[in-house]
Amino acid sequence: MQHLKRWLTAIILGPLVLWILIKGNTLLLAVLVSGVAIAAVREYLRIIFARDDRPVSNTLKIISYAISMALVVGACLGSWQVLFLVLTLNLLTLSVFVLSRFPSDPTAFDIISKQVLGIVYIPVSLSLLVFLKELDGGVFWIIWLLIVIFANDTGAFYTGTFFGKHKLAPNISPNKTIEGSLGGFAAAVLAGFIFSLIFFDSFSLALLTIPCSFMMGVAGQVGDLFESALKRASHIKDSGRILPGHGGMLDRIDGLLMAIPVLYVYLVFVI
Repeated sequence: MQHLKRWLTAIILGPLVLWILIKGNTLLLAVLVSGVAIAAVREYLRIIFARDDRPVSNTLKIISYAISMALVVGACLGSWQVLFLVLTLNLLTLSVFVLSRFPSDPTAFDIISKQVLGIVYIPVSLSLLVFLKELDGGVFWIIWLLIVIFANDTGAFYTGTFFGKHKLAPNISPNKTIEGSLGGFAAAVLAGFIFSLIFFDSFSLALLTIPCSFMMGVAGQVGDLFESALKRASHIKDSGRILPGHGGMLDRIDGLLMAIPVLYVYLVFVI
């Protein structure tokens, strides 16, 4: 039943995302990215502060949500300077937050480090989708990215289910296997090659995407394990329940968060 829910959720949300990418403008994509970023940041804060005695400060939540939206706005403006400015403002705002609680709260500096990690981990990475859209053939590259990561996840799942014997990272995710990981890499490379031929009709470009697909597969699996480690450290099974069959938003995009920068850098500096 859980597996069926995963497929139904993907079948329902997939066409909506594709419609926004193909028919929508940059502003509509930015709205989608902002919503995903805020939902994921909300789950991240719940995970990372799960073992604290007190609930997450509402002030910290507001700062994090506002910074997430501001980063996407900066990406819409196509300005890296705005992104760096927003990150600087985040540090300045957090400094005021710490000073207002110091020395009564000795964990204030720990709170800052966790929040900064979450901002770099989630909205900074997601904002690169807006930059990707503005590249030549950007819409197709984003769709290609989603296909490769989906193939990576699906290949790893089914290969691990039917052929998995050797544990990949038993202390972090006991169900993941080395065989599943290799199957995910193979599926990612194959899907990347085939769909780059379909989208761009260039055999030489398709060959160039093979290393990118492999690196994205590695990044996607590292991102999956990283989020699993965060949840295990906080004794949490799922980041949330917003997506039936998938858990939370962060559960669904954990691999994507690490793969987006890989694709962006590869497109800018290699292709």
